[in-house]
Amino acid sequence: MSVQAADAVGASEASAAGKFGWAMFDWANQPYFTIITTFIFAPYFTSAVVGDAVQGQALWGYTQAAAGVTIALLAPFLGAIADAGGARKPWIFVFSALCIVATFALWWAVPGADAGVLAFTLAAIVLATIGIEFATVFNNAMLPNLVPDGRIGRLSGFAWGLGYLGGLVSLFIVLLGFSFPEQPLFGLDKLTHEHDRIVGPLSAIWFAVFVIPMFVWTPDRAGSGLGAVEAARRGVATLLGTLRALPRYRNIALYLVARMFYYDGQTAIFAFGGIYAAGLFGWGTTQLGIFGIVILVFAAVGCFVGGWLDDKLGSKTTIVLAVLGLILSALGVVSVGDGKVFFFLEVGMPEPDGALFASTGERIFMVISVLLGIFGGPAQAASRTMLARLAPPEMSGEFFGLYALSGKATAFMAPLAIGILTDTFESQRIGISVVLPFLVLGLILFVGVKEERTPSAEH
Repeated sequence: MSVQAADAVGASEASAAGKFGWAMFDWANQPYFTIITTFIFAPYFTSAVVGDAVQGQALWGYTQAAAGVTIALLAPFLGAIADAGGARKPWIFVFSALCIVATFALWWAVPGADAGVLAFTLAAIVLATIGIEFATVFNNAMLPNLVPDGRIGRLSGFAWGLGYLGGLVSLFIVLLGFSFPEQPLFGLDKLTHEHDRIVGPLSAIWFAVFVIPMFVWTPDRAGSGLGAVEAARRGVATLLGTLRALPRYRNIALYLVARMFYYDGQTAIFAFGGIYAAGLFGWGTTQLGIFGIVILVFAAVGCFVGGWLDDKLGSKTTIVLAVLGLILSALGVVSVGDGKVFFFLEVGMPEPDGALFASTGERIFMVISVLLGIFGGPAQAASRTMLARLAPPEMSGEFFGLYALSGKATAFMAPLAIGILTDTFESQRIGISVVLPFLVLGLILFVGVKEERTPSAEH
């Protein structure tokens, strides 16, 4: 099927408010990824809560692995159950609430934590990650019913771009309100890192407020009238039948396996980039916040441009270009360390009490990270669009459940490998280098995917 074939998915198009409300979900959830798992809380966790960059990176890897295993095991079944039950919003509500409560609890992740507080913090991160990822499964499944196929790329790209802008705004709030001022807002105490811990409640409140437009404006599928038990029975039976029939969905299966690898590599380099930079350069909240702003600005630009390219050139071409860019960018990140860039070129590294980003090593690292942002946005947005164009519309929840599986089945492997290698070699650099094989293998497999819709008759 041509990517320009306009009406293959939804005969009725959602209103402008409905489409904007759906995109607002990305705006609502992005601060969790931006200021919790990437730029502020994760580096704070490793350097202050744990107090050791290497051990902290290893623990963070194990935590993300635990969440990934849970999501991988349950997401396809929940997606199929939602298809049988019809409506997606009740599922989004439940898992959004789980994320909100668990994220708020990060306020109690105090520095130099004892074993009990450390375990509480790790459990909160696992639950928050599970909640936000499952909510995203069901939000993604709504996409094919909101716009004709020929405009899916632009809506998906717009939503991702809006999400990155949301992350950018939330990061500015953290920096200008809590990190930069000598006296943070609300009289928070910097000595006990309250200005770092506030990102938990801030992200939770942000999510709770800005997810409301999706619930109010965006149309949901009608409920099937089935009870919860019957919907679960039918959904699981349908999923098992689909899994047995996967040879008939060979093209979709190949796509999901390919994405499983390249997405895992991409997620890991973003999730551990801030942790790696904090350990490599000794960056604090201010440097990490600016670092995050730079990446998010270019990621948002990449999403908006990528969404346009997606509809013009197709999802496959957009993904290939984006993943190639990610491979080169990740190689650049790994090449920085031990006073060198590009593995062998010696450069100046930060001096104690030196000026902000004064060293050549830091500036080169920032340029490489800009490329990560530019290519990372389109890779994520076009991947969601690709499945919306491949899957039969009436099976969107089921296949987006498998899509979540493809994003999480090996998602525990990269963080786990990072944790193990970091522990074994006592080297953050060696640990983070595992992202490269995932990206390369994913691209090789993806080249064989055809951009065409699977006929509904095969179900």
